[in-house]
Amino acid sequence: MLTGIIISALLVGGTGIFIGIFLGIAGKKFAVEVDEKEVAVRAALPGNNCGGCGFPGCDGLAKAIAAGEAPVNACPVGGDPVGKKIAAIMGQEASEGKRMVAFVHCIGDCEKTTDMYQYDGIHDCGMMQYVPTGGPKSCRYGCTGYGNCVKACPFDAIHVVNGVAVVDKETCKACKKCISACPKHLIGLVPYDAVSHVACSSKEKGKPVMNACKAGCITCRKCEKNCPEKAISFDINTPVINYDKCSNCGLCVENCPRKCIL
Repeated sequence: MLTGIIISALLVGGTGIFIGIFLGIAGKKFAVEVDEKEVAVRAALPGNNCGGCGFPGCDGLAKAIAAGEAPVNACPVGGDPVGKKIAAIMGQEASEGKRMVAFVHCIGDCEKTTDMYQYDGIHDCGMMQYVPTGGPKSCRYGCTGYGNCVKACPFDAIHVVNGVAVVDKETCKACKKCISACPKHLIGLVPYDAVSHVACSSKEKGKPVMNACKAGCITCRKCEKNCPEKAISFDINTPVINYDKCSNCGLCVENCPRKCIL
C-alpha cells in the first residue's frame, strides 16, 4: 500500500518536472521578441484608440512609430506634449506640430433656413439621402442637424446647436471621427489659431442660395477680390481658404455681405 503511494507520488512529481522543463524550453524557443521602444511608445500614448492617426488604435501607431513608419507626433490626441515624449524615446528631435481642430462648414441654423416639409422619419443624417431634397431643410447642402457627428465624437467636442453642428475647438482632438460620420462632407480640419472660416458648403450661387439660406454664399467673390494674400479661391461656387497663405487679417470676414465667413 505504502509502496503504491510512493510510486504514484514519484510519477506525478516526475511528470510535473518533465512538463515544467518542456514548457521552459518551448517558451525560450518560441518566444516572441518584444521591441522595447514599441512598448515604451505605447505607454506614452494616451490610449484613446480613436484611430485619428490613421492606424488601428494606439497599438498600431506604437508599432508604426517604433518601425519608423509614422512620425513621432502622429497622435492628434496627445499633441505636442506626447510627441516630444515619444521623440525622446526614439532619440529624435521633436518638430513643433500645428494644432488642428474640426470645423463645420455650415451656418444654416433654424433661423437662417426653413423647413420645406415636416419630416417624421429616423433622425439620422445618412438617411437623408433617401428622402426628398436630402432632408426637410431649405438648403440641401447644409447640415441636417441630426447629430451623427455628435454620436461619433469620443471627446464630446461637437454638439447640435439650433439645428447645426458646432465644434468646441478647445475640446476637439482632431481625431477625424466627425469628418467620417458626416455624409454631406461638411466637416474639415482647420488650424486652431486661424481666425477666418468659410461656414457654407453650397454649390449653388445667386438667387437659389438666397432662397435657401439667409447666410449662404452667393459667389459674389468679394472675399477673393479683397484678400491681400490671395489666400481664397473658389471650388464650384464655394470659397476655400488656403491657410498656408492666410495672414489672419480678417478682411474676408469684413467684406462678406452674407456673413458666411466667420
